[in-house]
Amino acid sequence: MGVSPPLLEVTDLKKHFAVTKGLILQKTIGQVKAVDGISFTINEGETHGLVGESGCGKTTTAKTVLRLEDPTSGSVKLYGKDVHALKGDELKDYRATVQAVFQDPWSSLSPRMRVRDLIAEALIVNRRVEKEEVAARVSELLDHVGLHPAQASLFPHEFSGGQRQRIAVASGLASYPRLILLDEPVSALDVSIRAQILNLLWDLQQEYKVAYLMVAHNLATVRYMAHSTSVMYLGKIVEQGDTEEIFNYPLHPYTRALFSAALSSHPDIVRDEIILPGEVPSPIDPPSGCSFHPRCPVALSDPALMKRCQGEMPALTEVAPGHRVACHLYSGGADPLPADKLKMHKDGGKAEALAKKHLDTMVTTSEVDTVVESGK
Repeated sequence: MGVSPPLLEVTDLKKHFAVTKGLILQKTIGQVKAVDGISFTINEGETHGLVGESGCGKTTTAKTVLRLEDPTSGSVKLYGKDVHALKGDELKDYRATVQAVFQDPWSSLSPRMRVRDLIAEALIVNRRVEKEEVAARVSELLDHVGLHPAQASLFPHEFSGGQRQRIAVASGLASYPRLILLDEPVSALDVSIRAQILNLLWDLQQEYKVAYLMVAHNLATVRYMAHSTSVMYLGKIVEQGDTEEIFNYPLHPYTRALFSAALSSHPDIVRDEIILPGEVPSPIDPPSGCSFHPRCPVALSDPALMKRCQGEMPALTEVAPGHRVACHLYSGGADPLPADKLKMHKDGGKAEALAKKHLDTMVTTSEVDTVVESGK
């Protein structure tokens, strides 16, 4: 008996946009490598998070999964079938199976449609169900997202921002999807409302066993929701693995810098922010080798490592079960990581890294979240 394919499988996905010059006789002068060879999988009922700075390729990846963009190369497969090769009934089934909830519900919901029509649209177009079933489904979904079925006759402008996002979630669930893309689903909401929407998404996942691909800048959101996470930089994945593993033991210098910039969840947690030099390079002309090397604090302090980073692209290497890093600190030629890798010992509220010596230049107690004991 064969092994079932994952719900979603993205393999060596690339999306490059041509840069042209001229108004009439346009000439291609370069390419923007928005997504440049990334791979990840999502199983049923799980959430995969994509994090990174603006412009790293997160949203382009989501658009390619949704078939809003065609890939330059690579593949996106749903249950083993290439989604960009689907036609006819298979394509219609895919559009019902994969839905999306976007950042701004005010922009994603038509102001001229009543709530019942907004929610029912995907069901009518993709599933062709009877009118009576549509009405029952709309009432069921409104109740599930915390709204009263009687509100189905209202227009979006008659709701608050949090309520509109609940309507967007209900619309995304209408066609019984197996995967929902969440593109910054709470970033446009007040802080007091964000937790409600995240808890709603979590509860709905447990009930419907739906999977999420979450694109977000807010690291706390991803840590709360995602089972696995990919960290992107200039169109590439630099670190990938179990979410708690990555957040507790970030290995790539960029991941450590990114996480250090996030606000602490508790006032007693001490974190020194890692300030990266320079700006994010242009995706039109990215640096050779490792694209992070011009800003990498480790490479900048080690001429020998810098030479290698400038000339050779690091492969995404598994350094522990399920934990992959694209960095020459962990690729061929480097000493293997100890079995306990970066296991942190909390002694008197301070964290010590018990890793190999070349990590000592980048892993310090001040870079790791440590709970400071009273009086220290």
